[in-house]
Amino acid sequence: MSDAIDLTGDGGVIKTIVRRAKPDAMAPSENLPLVDVHYEGILADTGEVFDTTHEDNTVFTFEVGMGSVIKAWDIALKTMKVGEVSRITCKPEYAYGSAGSPPDIPPDATLVFEVELVACRPRKGASVSSVSDERARLEELKKQRELAAAVKEEEKKKREEAKAAAAARIQAKLEAKKGQGKGKGKAK
Repeated sequence: MSDAIDLTGDGGVIKTIVRRAKPDAMAPSENLPLVDVHYEGILADTGEVFDTTHEDNTVFTFEVGMGSVIKAWDIALKTMKVGEVSRITCKPEYAYGSAGSPPDIPPDATLVFEVELVACRPRKGASVSSVSDERARLEELKKQRELAAAVKEEEKKKREEAKAAAAARIQAKLEAKKGQGKGKGKAK
């Protein structure tokens, strides 16, 4: 097990990694906000299990960052990767608090969840390939904008060089006329 990490800075949500994910494992993101988890919820004071997905081997699915779960989960799941198992200890203000606590959980209870991040997925209607396609499309647009900017810059440089060359030719003609005019005037 690894050391405890204070995710909120006030001791409200403490995460301890029980099993690390593979280094290249996916994590929840803007493109992959839906997560599937296995978990077990335990009352810190008594050690009593109050909720679990292990009994019926189901997964719990939610969208990270939408406030559909307790604050501690929205905070902690953002830091996890697929395959990781972490113990998340949350103070009441990051759990149910006094307002929405289920009847079998005391409102002032500190809760401990052992959570396994099973999968990350895109929102309904978006697929991983469409997310990848969109990312590729945006990258292509960025490249096109950069290319267009480079072309504009090159055209601007050529115009400036052409102006400078034209100005130099005009200056040379004026100098030549001055020289001719002085010579002709003195000869008369």
